[in-house]
Amino acid sequence: MTDHESDEDVQNDAVIASALRTSLIVIMLMGVPVIGVLVYLNLKKVTQESTEIEVTLPEVREAVEQTIPKLSMSDVTTKCGIDFVHQSGRYGEKLLPETMGSGVAVLDYNGDGHSDLFFVNSSFWPWDESHQNQPTPCRLYRGDGKFQFTDVTKETGTEETLYGMGVAVGDIDNDGDSDLFISAVGKNRMLRNDDGVYTDISDDSETAGSDEAWSTSCGFFDYDNDGLLDLFVCNYVTWNKEIDLSQEFTLDGQSRAYGPPKAFSGSFSYLYHNDGDGKFSDASETAGIQIRNDDTDVPLGKAMGLAPVDFNEDGWMDIVVANDTVRNFMFQNNKNGTFTEVGRLTGIAYDRSTGSARGAMGIDTAMFRDDGTLAIGIGNFANEASALYMARSGDSNRKQFIDAAMFTGFGPPTRQGLTFGLFFFDVDLDGRLDVMGANGHLEEEISKTQATQRYEQPPQLFWNAGRESQSELALVEADCTGESFCDPIVGRGTAYGDFDEDGDLDVVISTSHSAPKVFRNDQATGHHWLRVRLIGSDCNRDAIGAIIQIKTGDAVLSRTIMPTRSYLSQSEKTASFGLGTSEQVDALTVTWPGGETKTYPIDGVDALVELKQ
Repeated sequence: MTDHESDEDVQNDAVIASALRTSLIVIMLMGVPVIGVLVYLNLKKVTQESTEIEVTLPEVREAVEQTIPKLSMSDVTTKCGIDFVHQSGRYGEKLLPETMGSGVAVLDYNGDGHSDLFFVNSSFWPWDESHQNQPTPCRLYRGDGKFQFTDVTKETGTEETLYGMGVAVGDIDNDGDSDLFISAVGKNRMLRNDDGVYTDISDDSETAGSDEAWSTSCGFFDYDNDGLLDLFVCNYVTWNKEIDLSQEFTLDGQSRAYGPPKAFSGSFSYLYHNDGDGKFSDASETAGIQIRNDDTDVPLGKAMGLAPVDFNEDGWMDIVVANDTVRNFMFQNNKNGTFTEVGRLTGIAYDRSTGSARGAMGIDTAMFRDDGTLAIGIGNFANEASALYMARSGDSNRKQFIDAAMFTGFGPPTRQGLTFGLFFFDVDLDGRLDVMGANGHLEEEISKTQATQRYEQPPQLFWNAGRESQSELALVEADCTGESFCDPIVGRGTAYGDFDEDGDLDVVISTSHSAPKVFRNDQATGHHWLRVRLIGSDCNRDAIGAIIQIKTGDAVLSRTIMPTRSYLSQSEKTASFGLGTSEQVDALTVTWPGGETKTYPIDGVDALVELKQ
């Protein structure tokens, strides 16, 4: 080996050694973070103890067993002078509208301070040759405040013959008289009241609607706070005789049956803006209440029930619509003449347990508990529990609702019936709101195919036992209401009012193709009460939409002046408060439509007080 070769080997060894050292340094540098992470994780490692940790259980509510008081509801229909019988026009072909009517209204048409009753009638079909030109008028009965009623239909000009469905009551011109709107299959009717005599202004007011529409529940309220009552009219499915008869509906595979709503297309409801001077303009499209199917772009709504309510407490009336077999709507008022539909966002669109739409009929809303919990009750189809949506606490601008029907005890018994009319009221004046439901099936022979169902079904009254009770809402049996109240009927609309002016609320139930039922509330709890009647000046004269709050002891009770409740019907405009054993009202506050709030002194109880804005 030469010196030159020896030098090259040394140099090569040096290069290799240098490269090796560099590689080792790089590897070590790369490993430092990994080692650091491993050390960190080892330091953070939690030593698992074998000893058990004591678990803190949530506080369990102590349930209290409550006894339902004696709530006698006496059937006084024939004794009180009501002889109305609803005519559905049925003649064998089983056309769907024959199953749906009709409504009833509690009003004071002549301003004498006593509750009167208006019954909507349907009619014979124009093509039914055996009953051509046979009138079937609606009927108005004047009350005397002592539970006696006199037929004043002819003298008041209310003998309308139409295929009527629902009714709305409101003072559209702020003259102190209760005007009437009647919804129908075909054109609707607007009747203006002038000193107790009614005039048909349907065409002049431009509220008749299409002669192809089928309108159901309807109601007056002031959606833009301009002091004039506007009008919302629910429209059901797209229907005519040819569409109905072209489809073969059957229960047993042989005989014809009434068709389900799913067999018919949806429709758009009406929203009419009150322009003054007896004129209305159709704001349905511009206001954003015409909802279309997301997939097909056709009209979605199949509206049956209507509940105007300020659900987010911003001083502007919103609208809840109960739809039959499609999702329910909640229209949030945007305060600029338009609405945004937020039913799915708020949780009232579907059955929360199944995610499906239900067969929704009647609807009502109320501050159900004295903690400000807003409830929306909806009556549903047979074998479907009625809904009792309650607002969760949180952002009032976008309330979230849960269906409390099952855990309040309300849901399970309602599966027994097909519930049309539904409302909240305090039947025993204890300060807690109870729930009333009117039931009745569509098919006379339903029991042949469904053993658990009957055509005629008893009404259901749920007594509110309070949140501390084992069941917050308890179904009242016949031993508490009286046997006559539990007699099966084909119930449809239902409403309440104090017909004998004794402080508690009496009930009227309209029926399909039969006579109504009028029940006198004979509860004898001895509870105190206060009734409040409002007269607006800067707002609409009926003060529809006003919120009344009273404080008595630790309780704060709230009622909204809103006659549009239940199904196709109207209840009284007077607010009724049960006080239980309290003998005084500590404070009464009215939030008038438009936002003005005022507190009024109340000197006593067991009385009707009238407050003017």
